[in-house]
Amino acid sequence: MTFFRSTAQEKINFIGELPLSQCHTLTRFVNCQHRLPTNNQMLGVMGKLKRILLWLLVVYVSIPFIIKLCPSIQAKLVFLNFVRMPYFIDLKQPLDQGLNHTHNRYLEPEAGLKIGVWHTVPAQMWREAQGKEGEWYDSTFSSTHPVILYLHGNAGTRGGDHRVQLYKVLSSLGYHVVTFDYRGWGDSDGSPSEGGMTSDALFIYDWLKQRLDKKPLYIWGHSLGTGVATNLVRRLCDRGSPPHALILESPFTNIREEAKSHPFSMVYRYLPGFDWFFLDAITANNIRFASDENVNHISCPVLILHAEDDGVVPFHLGKKLYNMASQSKSLSGHKVQFVPFSSSLAYKHKFIYRSPELPNILRYLLCLSPSLPPSHR
Repeated sequence: MTFFRSTAQEKINFIGELPLSQCHTLTRFVNCQHRLPTNNQMLGVMGKLKRILLWLLVVYVSIPFIIKLCPSIQAKLVFLNFVRMPYFIDLKQPLDQGLNHTHNRYLEPEAGLKIGVWHTVPAQMWREAQGKEGEWYDSTFSSTHPVILYLHGNAGTRGGDHRVQLYKVLSSLGYHVVTFDYRGWGDSDGSPSEGGMTSDALFIYDWLKQRLDKKPLYIWGHSLGTGVATNLVRRLCDRGSPPHALILESPFTNIREEAKSHPFSMVYRYLPGFDWFFLDAITANNIRFASDENVNHISCPVLILHAEDDGVVPFHLGKKLYNMASQSKSLSGHKVQFVPFSSSLAYKHKFIYRSPELPNILRYLLCLSPSLPPSHR
């Protein structure tokens, strides 16, 4: 390989004598000699990588201490009320979300505190609903159609897409659907807290009962909303006025177990002191959502829906809550049903509304059908 010591002209002459394919190979090889990084360059790259890794390590170690010193950060991560999706939605215009039989209004659970509420009438009334205002929507509660009070989970608003799709499904089945944004969510006033969310739900429930008299009123909670739902139903049962039924979609046992199982906690789950750093910070904000305790004080039919491939609230937590509910003395004599959805259906955390069997499942719970669909018995 002495030709590498030759002059540039000799290299050209030598290459010119080679077949074309070998010329290309040799040319690439010669060019590569000029591209190989020097030792100084390699050291510079390694130095940058070390600095990046050191910076990441500092951030990783700092986060637990920051959350411990500022537990309000952990509360924001539980509620995620600052995450408003979809963005730029006008909650005053449910029609923009394809709800042409829905009325938006604002109610005051406390003086000076307004919360946004949607009322979707049964699909059978959609023609009559066109151009109507709040007074007409209030009058529809006198119909024979049952009502579902829907309590959504964290993040987003009452106008979230998967929530809107569920309203449409329930409306098509002949239900009124009333939903709202808790204080601090969407266009509602105030700041979020577990107590405030439960108080808002109780206020809306009582507001509905005044208009429904003895007509069926069911409570449906999803994700974090299941914690609100069991808080609410426990209060109702304690005062001797339970709802007609409670539906829990993707529920958990309590917020500590859910936080420990959440995907976001994966990088810290096995860190010594995880409970002290993260879970105690949640408790410090008076956030418990203890559905596992609440089921021992609930006395109405309960339906639990959970997808096996739920990546946000693990399936085993919903199953564990069901096992507790089925052994609850207060639920003795009431229908308690757990309906799993196979991973092959890909319903994950928020797409159970897509199930074609949902109408039959609800009929069974609400005593309109003697048995569950075969796949869910």
